[in-house]
Amino acid sequence: MSTQTIIDELKKNIDAFEKTVQVEEIGSVIEVGDGIARMSGLTKCQSQEMLEFVPSGDKQQSASGGSSGSVYGVALNLEEETVGAIIMGDCKGIKEGDTVKRTGKILSVPVGDAMIGRVVDALGMPKDGKGDVNTKEFYPMERVAPGVITRKSVSVPVQTGIKAIDALIPVGRGQRELIIGDRQTGKTAVAIDTIINQKGQDMICVYVAIGQKESKVARLVAELEKNGAMEYTVVVSAGASDPAPMNYLAPYAGVAIAEYFMDKGKDVLIVYDDLTKQAWAYREISLLLRRPPGREAYPGDVFYIHSRLLERSCRLNEDNGSGSITALPIIETQASDVSAYIPTNVISITDGQIFLETDLFYKGVRPALNVGLSVSRVGGSAQIKPMKKVAGKLKLALAQFRELEAFAQFASDLDAETKKQIDQGQRLTELLKQPQYSPVPVEEQVVAIYAVSNGFFDDFEVKDIKEKELKLIEFMRSSKAALLEKIARGEWDEKVEGELKSACEEFVKS
Repeated sequence: MSTQTIIDELKKNIDAFEKTVQVEEIGSVIEVGDGIARMSGLTKCQSQEMLEFVPSGDKQQSASGGSSGSVYGVALNLEEETVGAIIMGDCKGIKEGDTVKRTGKILSVPVGDAMIGRVVDALGMPKDGKGDVNTKEFYPMERVAPGVITRKSVSVPVQTGIKAIDALIPVGRGQRELIIGDRQTGKTAVAIDTIINQKGQDMICVYVAIGQKESKVARLVAELEKNGAMEYTVVVSAGASDPAPMNYLAPYAGVAIAEYFMDKGKDVLIVYDDLTKQAWAYREISLLLRRPPGREAYPGDVFYIHSRLLERSCRLNEDNGSGSITALPIIETQASDVSAYIPTNVISITDGQIFLETDLFYKGVRPALNVGLSVSRVGGSAQIKPMKKVAGKLKLALAQFRELEAFAQFASDLDAETKKQIDQGQRLTELLKQPQYSPVPVEEQVVAIYAVSNGFFDDFEVKDIKEKELKLIEFMRSSKAALLEKIARGEWDEKVEGELKSACEEFVKS
């Protein structure tokens, strides 16, 4: 290459050179410990902004521009002189005097169709050993909930497959229905059965495990895979051994992933298991950040962390894509005390609650649904017409039975009418018992409830109700499939009811 060619090449490069100035706002760590850091020097930092901690011993730059040993945090407290942040990850390498940089990015989580079937952590990073999640889009974890004008009333049911819930406390698409009860009363079982029952219902499911044992999450994922439910489910897991900030952020990551699908016009079911542990994590973070403690040492804004989370669940109108997010938050009570601080907070935000009672659970009534304290504020508008018609009688009969149940032991002293009500109540209670991981299609629920409510099973022993119910369903599937299809489509008139009545009579005779 000639000298002139080299000179021309150099001139061309000099002409093309543009001097750019890159401004970085850098601060230093003044205090660190227990997943919390306090920094000085970050005067323009925003709330919820991601910060990059660069350990002082690490000067090597990674390909992404950050240092290879960088740890990230999120700014929560913006004070006059300092910024308080939660650290997402291991804080052992961070010490006083270390450099911290602003990233200019608000805390976000990767979203997209590639998330379906995966188990991820609170930052959207894979935890299932199946390689990277290939997504290009990010959603902010914190987002303003859709306004009143963009919403639509709840009128399409979410079939849980659990007879007691679909009949007595129905859940609709866009609703927030709280599952509440003591530990080990089957709260997670209700949520997992609901997810399994969404197969073929055109619904995406997001299961958020907060502070759960990793072994329990692995068992649930295996159960979902066995039932073919992971094909439409995303699992967000912040384990019991994860730092408190991850347990606090996991529900927001879950709802951001759900919002991506809602914005695409899809229906999403999200389960938060459980928000009691998120409140504990937030209390821990707040006390370490020296926010003033209030009742039970919770900070004053503990109501707000759940309200801004659950308000993002809704059903959008046609102009906004008709998508929906249905939330099933779970809250654990101590000794069935629903009047405690966190349970009352979440009850006031949601549209009803499914209360699972310890005494009923130990009596073998599973799901252990307390009909008196459980309620759905959406009611019959979230039921298909046949279920609405047959469930009315059921509610009344069960309520009367619960009142009279205490007198059942004095059966000899009761009049015929009271005996009949107690007998009917016992049969209905037996009918509503259901094993785990075996959801029932809505049309089969309607048939069984109709048959028991209308006295077709009165000649059978109470202990034989389950067996006779299975035989009735087999009979309907084999010889009355067309009638079942009509009920599933929501058809109900005198003709359909007449057909169902004659089918029940035919079954009893056979």
